[in-house]
Formats: sequence, structure tokens, C-alpha cells
Amino acid sequence: MVQRTQLPMRKRMFAPEIFLTWVAARTNTIRIGHGVVCMPFNFNHPVRVAERAAMLDLLSGGRLDLGAGRGGTVQETSLCGVDRDRTTAEVEEALRIIGKAWQEEELEYHGELLDIDPHPILPRPAQLPHPPLFLACSRAETLTQAAELGIGALVMGFAGPQSIAGMRAVYDAARAARDGARFVSSVVNDHFSVLCPTIVLDDPEEARRIGIRGQRFFAQSIGHWYGGAGIPDEAVVSGADEAAEMRKAAEQVVARLHELDIPVRPTATATFNAGHAYGSADEAIAYVERLREAGADEVMCLVQMGTVPQEACLETLRQWGEKVIPHFRDRGAGAPGAAREA
Repeated sequence: MVQRTQLPMRKRMFAPEIFLTWVAARTNTIRIGHGVVCMPFNFNHPVRVAERAAMLDLLSGGRLDLGAGRGGTVQETSLCGVDRDRTTAEVEEALRIIGKAWQEEELEYHGELLDIDPHPILPRPAQLPHPPLFLACSRAETLTQAAELGIGALVMGFAGPQSIAGMRAVYDAARAARDGARFVSSVVNDHFSVLCPTIVLDDPEEARRIGIRGQRFFAQSIGHWYGGAGIPDEAVVSGADEAAEMRKAAEQVVARLHELDIPVRPTATATFNAGHAYGSADEAIAYVERLREAGADEVMCLVQMGTVPQEACLETLRQWGEKVIPHFRDRGAGAPGAAREA
């Protein structure tokens, strides 16, 4: 999964279709996904998203997954003149337009936010009726929205398996209660995909040190862009107790919230939870098993976090490819707990 964003200290993929086309040309079987395309109209007109995604699906031989998100920070919305109050509604309408554009000979759409007179939308995707649709979900409201729209959930998994189990329960409850009135397409995708921060090396302690340090940078970046906190710490200190540094960073978040008289909820420090797939391949397998038991249909591996060196990223991918993924593949293709690199 590759995100499209203007947050330079958080994610650095600014032209995902170009990169993903490069990946598609050099691979044959792995699925290729956007996690996510920012769907508010001033970021990306829904018809243009449908055209670009369909082309990528064709070039990859039908391997595309399309994730949608809001891109709701001031940093992002101010660049393109996006109305932050409309982002949720625009994402839903965009998904509805994309689903319609891919299934009809000629697109005509008259909604609350956009009017589109009849136009043929080309090309058509390779997957029929179209690539699976997903929505980025971090709150109960978005999990419920995804289920009611009939699309998959892309879930941030920083708080750990217990939190994931609770989020899965919200998603499943909304699925059970829906009547189909809000479906964005004739095909339903009930896939629950969970983010899994991971660094796997032959030296488990080094993997934990590198992974936790990278995650701390990532967490501080989220706090900076979404919560107005300070610039994230980029320093990498040899031999540092990174678990202790992570706890200290979480305590600083709590202190700041107290100073601002803002209630401290569990989600406030979720991104500072360091208990993830850091260590050996066996430890990564055990953690993915816990995510599977919590309800994950697949995991999206978060590897390239800020301070993580390139060689650690590449070695992690190798270890997952040679040791972690085969463990779950041997249990049957498509079984819960499958893994995907992000």
C-alpha cells in the first residue's frame, strides 16, 4: 500500500501511480494497493481516480486494490484548497462515482456534491466488476461507514491486537445491521486489513531497537501534523534504550494534553505502543497469529518509518518473504492472517 500525501516527515510517496506502475512491471503475483488515495475533489476528481486506477489494474494484470482516505490535516488541505468540513462527504461520494464509472457503459451521476452529465469513462479495469475498494479507518465512525458502504477497512493497528479485536467487532456489528442502502457498488468487499509495524533481522534485539526508534519518529510525526505537537526527533543514538525513549515520548504527549486541558484517551498514545512484530521471524509470526485471532483478514507491513535504514527495510522484506509469509501460505491461500508488504 502506498499513500499520496503532503506530509514530508510522515510519508514520502508523492506520485504513487508512477511508483506502483514501476512495481507492477517488475512483479507477477503480489497485489498492488493504494493505502490511500486522498479522495476529496480538490485533491483528485473521482473520474480521474477511476481512470488512473483502471489503467494500473490493466497494467498489473488485475492486481490492484484501491483505498480511499480524507487527507484531512491543514498541511494537506491548504495546498489544494480542500474544504475540511466536506472531506467525509466527498470521500463517500467519490467512492460512489468510482464504483458506478467502472460498471456502466456511460457514467451519469447527479449527487449532493457533484453533477456529471453522460460520459464514457475509459479504460475499464481488468478485475470484474472492478478492483476491491477500501476505506482508511481509525475511529468507530469510519469503521461503521466502511461497513455500510460495503467496502473493506484499512485499520491502523498501533494499539495492538486487543484494540484490533474491538475494531473488528464494530465493523462486524455494522455489517450485520446494514441493509445495503448505502452500498457504493454492486459488489461488496468485507475485507479487514490491519497495519503491522515490523522490522525483522537475524539480530532480534537490533530489530527491536531499529523498529521502535522508527516508530517513535512516525508517532511524533503524526502528533506534529494532526495534533500541533513539535517537530519529531530525528536523532539516532547508538546503544540507546529505545523502549524507554518511546515511553518517555508517550509521557510527553500526556503532559502536553494535561497542559491544554484535553482529556487523555487511550487513542492519544496508541501510536507509541511498541509491542509489534519487531525481532526475529518467529516473533513476527507469533504477532501476526495474534492479529489473525483478533480478526485481521490480512496485515499490511509498515517497514519504512523515518529513521529506519534502507538495509534494515530490505532485510525485513527478505525475512518476511522467506520465513513469515510462507508460514501462512502453507496454511492455505487467502486464509486469515495473510501478509502484504506496505
